[in-house]
Amino acid sequence: MMISTDRLKAMFAAVATAIGADKDRLCALDGVIGDADHGIAMDLGFAAARDATAALGSDADPTAIFNAAAKAFLNAVGASCGPLYATAFMRAGAAVKGKAALTADDLLDAFAAMAKGIQDRGKAEPGEKTMVDAWLPAADAARQARAAGGSLPSALAAAAAAAEQGAEATRNFAATKGRAARLGDRSLGHVDPGAASAVTVIRAMADSLADA
Repeated sequence: MMISTDRLKAMFAAVATAIGADKDRLCALDGVIGDADHGIAMDLGFAAARDATAALGSDADPTAIFNAAAKAFLNAVGASCGPLYATAFMRAGAAVKGKAALTADDLLDAFAAMAKGIQDRGKAEPGEKTMVDAWLPAADAARQARAAGGSLPSALAAAAAAAEQGAEATRNFAATKGRAARLGDRSLGHVDPGAASAVTVIRAMADSLADA
């Protein structure tokens, strides 16, 4: 099955719904090691991305969808996660440039580009208690599942499971990036809110494409 622009719009809508439902939990997680606003920022960003992509006509290609999401997210969330997800979507758009619809491999290329974009923009490495600890394992798991002959849904399910494990592992890391870094070892024992929200994003993407 090809992933149409309408399916991508539906994916952004699904992520926005999932983040909206998870907003309070994400703010509570952020309240322990940050400013308690991560859920609000993510909700604003994905709601804006949903609205911007929904407003595009059916003639828009996947790159236009991702670029609209990037611009809307950054406009809604100028600080914190805004530049990270904007970069992710811009990279995804570049990865599928020139395609009218996406194959499973195209979508997974976009997914990998998102993870790399977040890492590059945040200048973060695994083990630094950031959303990279969820996104990079997710991208690796998706790639491995696909290489083993898995379908798009099974690859994205593997990505979501790996993201969950990666986020849970952030309990064991002391924060070295962002506002949480000022806590040092006091951040130990707490899940990074950015990694937690990444799980919500990736799982919503997987759920929305479960029949692809």
